[in-house]
Amino acid sequence: MSNDLPARLLRLLSLLPSRREWPGPELAERLGVSDRTVRRDVGRLRELGYQVEGTTGTAGGYRLVSGRDLPPLLLDDDEAVAIAVGLLTAADGTVSGIAESSVRALAKLRQVLPVRLGGRVAALAEAISPVARAGLPRVDPMVLAAIASACRDRELLAFEHRSREGAVSRRRVEPYSVVSGHGLWYLLAYDPDREDWRTFRVDRIADLRSTGWRFTPREPPAPDVRAYLSRAVARTPYRYRARATVRASAEEVRARAPSILPRRIEAVDEHTCVVHLGADSPERIALDLVALGADFTLGETPEPPSELRRHLREVGERLLRAGEESGPVG
Repeated sequence: MSNDLPARLLRLLSLLPSRREWPGPELAERLGVSDRTVRRDVGRLRELGYQVEGTTGTAGGYRLVSGRDLPPLLLDDDEAVAIAVGLLTAADGTVSGIAESSVRALAKLRQVLPVRLGGRVAALAEAISPVARAGLPRVDPMVLAAIASACRDRELLAFEHRSREGAVSRRRVEPYSVVSGHGLWYLLAYDPDREDWRTFRVDRIADLRSTGWRFTPREPPAPDVRAYLSRAVARTPYRYRARATVRASAEEVRARAPSILPRRIEAVDEHTCVVHLGADSPERIALDLVALGADFTLGETPEPPSELRRHLREVGERLLRAGEESGPVG
């Protein structure tokens, strides 16, 4: 028996649950062995009592059947730390009802980690203090999980999507990737009815249904999905727009206000930049302006609607009253 067989079997066990089905050649490539070796290793797992189903032919693959005899959770160091960081930062307010569940899951994870990793996770828990993001829409964690599973399994999704104007349309798409950016969650998918790629806000998705139909993956619209998403969001028309000339460098503004897309920040000189803001509510524009952390002036092009200016004036007056009522500082 080869000396690396036990390690390879453990690696195979860690790979199988991560997908609904693995093609044999892809498993062989990931393990660095031949297709024949994969078949032998799968046979050994079956002898050990694991239920691994296989199909033959060019489209053949392997699938670990759910049941009582599933293997323990096998993680390498980087995976364990990544999960811990994700759980620790889950209370940022963008996923509803997940904070307490994350704390319980982290406690369970720490119980099964090796001592050396347990110490690293404990250090992370002491160092990370997540701050909830006010004013951002929240998404259902079960909806996120269902969409992510459909992306992984290449399964068509059907759902209702509400536009920013409130119009509801029924969609049937090929899900590709779920991306989190700028405090929001997005689904990148191909819409066969419109013969084009589309980006959907997850918090605007309702009545999500799995169709049970598989699809053949297409070439993605861009190598960098996150950059593609940022460009798509930047091109989206908003109900409210504002152009602020800020007395700070572009680098300072990007550091202070990470929720603002980089493409909307233009450097003027080393001390000044122009920021283009867009949102569906005046409240979000006000939050982004406050986050700039520097003096600014609102430009005339594009002219913010009177409703936006009125809201900004009310926010400013409210802050001034709060400051006066608090008494002298220091």
